[in-house]
Amino acid sequence: MERDRLIELYRKMLLIRYFDEAAVDLYSRGEVAGGTHPYIGEEATAVGAIAALEKDDMITSTHRGHGHCLAKGGNPDLMMAELLGKKTGYCKGKGGSLHIADLDIGNLGASGIVGGGIPIATGAAFANHLRKTGKVVLCFFGDGAANTGAFHEAVNLASVWKLPVVFLCENNRYGMSVAVHLAFNIKNISQRAVAYGIPGETVDGNDVLAVCESTKKAVDMARAGKGPSLIECQTYRWKGHAASDPQFYRTREEVEEWKKKCPILRFRGYLSNGKVLSEKEADSIEEETQKVINKAVEFARSSPYPDPKEATEDVFSPPYIPPPLPKVIARNEVTWQSNLKMRKISYKDALREALREEMKIDENVVLFGEDIIGYGGAFGVTRDFHKEFGNDRVKDTPISEAAIAGAAVGAALCCLRPVAEIMYIDFIPIAMDQIVNQAAKIKYMFGGKPSLPLVIRTQGGGGKYIAAQHSQSLEAWFMHVPGLKIVMPSTPFDAKGLLKTAIRDDNPVIFIEHKMLYKMEGEVPEEEYLIPFGVADIKRTGKDITIVATSIMVHKALSVAETLSKDGIEAEIIDPRTLFPLDIDTIVNSVKKTGKLVIVHEAVKTGGIGAEIGMQVYERAFDHLDSPIVRVGALDVPIPCSPTLEKEVLPNEEKIIKAVKQVLG
Repeated sequence: MERDRLIELYRKMLLIRYFDEAAVDLYSRGEVAGGTHPYIGEEATAVGAIAALEKDDMITSTHRGHGHCLAKGGNPDLMMAELLGKKTGYCKGKGGSLHIADLDIGNLGASGIVGGGIPIATGAAFANHLRKTGKVVLCFFGDGAANTGAFHEAVNLASVWKLPVVFLCENNRYGMSVAVHLAFNIKNISQRAVAYGIPGETVDGNDVLAVCESTKKAVDMARAGKGPSLIECQTYRWKGHAASDPQFYRTREEVEEWKKKCPILRFRGYLSNGKVLSEKEADSIEEETQKVINKAVEFARSSPYPDPKEATEDVFSPPYIPPPLPKVIARNEVTWQSNLKMRKISYKDALREALREEMKIDENVVLFGEDIIGYGGAFGVTRDFHKEFGNDRVKDTPISEAAIAGAAVGAALCCLRPVAEIMYIDFIPIAMDQIVNQAAKIKYMFGGKPSLPLVIRTQGGGGKYIAAQHSQSLEAWFMHVPGLKIVMPSTPFDAKGLLKTAIRDDNPVIFIEHKMLYKMEGEVPEEEYLIPFGVADIKRTGKDITIVATSIMVHKALSVAETLSKDGIEAEIIDPRTLFPLDIDTIVNSVKKTGKLVIVHEAVKTGGIGAEIGMQVYERAFDHLDSPIVRVGALDVPIPCSPTLEKEVLPNEEKIIKAVKQVLG
């Protein structure tokens, strides 16, 4: 390795050391917002590994990620300002130490969730593979993360798809306070590679050149299309898990013994003995580097805090609509006034049309999920799509929900527009970390820099008597998570228009279909169209009572309305269509007209969306209510298998009529 490059490695190791020493000092003074997780003692791993990359290659980082960002070329001023929660920080003070990202230099971001970045790295590698960028993704994670499900799912997926990603485990001997010998029954973590049919290697993580050599070999293999590798760098963190850690779990003697193996002193000795660097030159580099950090501290301290008004910014990206611009239709009734040519198709075929049209328009739209090729997904929506769009854009995955959702996040960060299918909404809890902690939060905690255009298609609800783990309605979970958009179409018309909008949206969208609607037929325009989010549809006008219903309950509410009309009661049926954004104005205006409200959803009544809608109506239209709001939902029990029991548990027309009569008095 040439002299200038060797010196640069030394300079970067010092930069990381001095940065984290300053961060710990600032934390002790109460100036760091939140906590910080020092990288001191591990500098050779980050610097050596990243030295093996090309400039355009990418990394994913961890909660102990300062070293990774600086080694990749990050700006210490912006990093320090972020630690202090300042407006000038990398993430405008919204991410802090745990969530620093710089997409301009290929740092896809740090994650405060142990193992959280591993599926994201896999998705980013998939995007690079599909787009033929030639870029490799280097995924940093700790020894603790090697025991997470996300690790196993993501490494397996990367292996199966032969993706250009290198998984690098920084084994610093402790997962928070648990020593590695208590967490692993193997000698080296790299042995895990055997299970996935990929190369594995253990290297001295305190030897910057050894790390570089090992990583370079793995990077070259990945770039050549030969798939991923697993590297274990054995190193040691001098400080605790976090700056606040009292470190009761290890001895002072142990720490001092590892300090004798200091990677910086070791490399300085190597440079001096090899006549690469004189003692005077080394001292000069140390002084220069310390000045850089002092300047960063001064910059951070002098920077302003964000304006409190900025707290609500950067949650969502504005929607992106590429050409050609289709007709935008707000409500069903507009269709009948637009002289559009209509035909009757099924809910399933409407979804198929939406996917096909968007894939033809934009080559960045990709589909992946369990059984989406052979089965076409659980209900046949994507059957034969691979024949039309190829096996690179339509991909079967292993049964790995966390990897599916995480790969969607990584792919979206790298300019794809993934539509990932989670077969049943009941399986989504396995992927909740990637959806709730990554997809929903990345834009905000990275200071608004990235867009995340991804769709999670799933289906829920009962009706097929397949019991508690295949029949749930979990939409309320996602309504409680800022950063997600939630869609629940009830008709073929809505299904097509909303799915096209979801795919074109630059934000994560949870698209919930109902298993009993796929065969339902309805009028759908032949002409291309979109339905905007946040516009409820008045499925039936009325003056006596407002019924708000979602998904399949819309049809039960319409049936009830027909029955009520025979008694002279005209019910207005409103379908929100999207739970976030929620068109509360349409609901409130209806209630102001009718004075009465019933809310119907298939999910259990307790904690359901009916409670949120009802409260918003109370806050905005209390004086217009002639009687209390009544909610209709499932009983507070798991969904049973027996048809008689399921029918007892789920809402039906009889229960809706009872609620209406209660409200009418």
